[in-house]
Amino acid sequence: MPIEGIVVAAGLGELQKSRDPRVVLVAYGLGSCIGVVAYEPAAQVGALLHAVLPHASGPGSGPPTRFVDTGIEALLREIERSGGQPCRLVVKMVGGARMLIRPGLKDVFDIGARNVETARRVLAEHGLSLAAVDVGGSQGRTVRLFVATGRVLVKIVGEEREL
Repeated sequence: MPIEGIVVAAGLGELQKSRDPRVVLVAYGLGSCIGVVAYEPAAQVGALLHAVLPHASGPGSGPPTRFVDTGIEALLREIERSGGQPCRLVVKMVGGARMLIRPGLKDVFDIGARNVETARRVLAEHGLSLAAVDVGGSQGRTVRLFVATGRVLVKIVGEEREL
């Protein structure tokens, strides 16, 4: 399916948002990282967080958007700054794959599962539920959010589907 519009990429540890209906927000190659996609239909604002690790370890640990816990907080603030109401958000999550597999160490290296768990917890703390998820497994994904409609497409090697 061709991409139409202005593509704005959320790189590793970045958050992108837009109210421009021509914009498609995209996070490429989500492995253990997660993409938290939020769309507020009344304000027609969309945001995409590409978080790398579950928890910020304190000041100086990097930009807040690098981490799931502080990144979701930043995402919610940006939605509000753009006129959106968090209570109306449609939230979807993609990624969280197990990319480093070693016998006996699966829990230590399963950053993807820890990212997913942290996102679920932080969203629940804000009274938000996930409308759809495409997480886990061992393959990377690319996610696209079409700001004009809130439509979300997920691509895994050889396959693209709506979430």
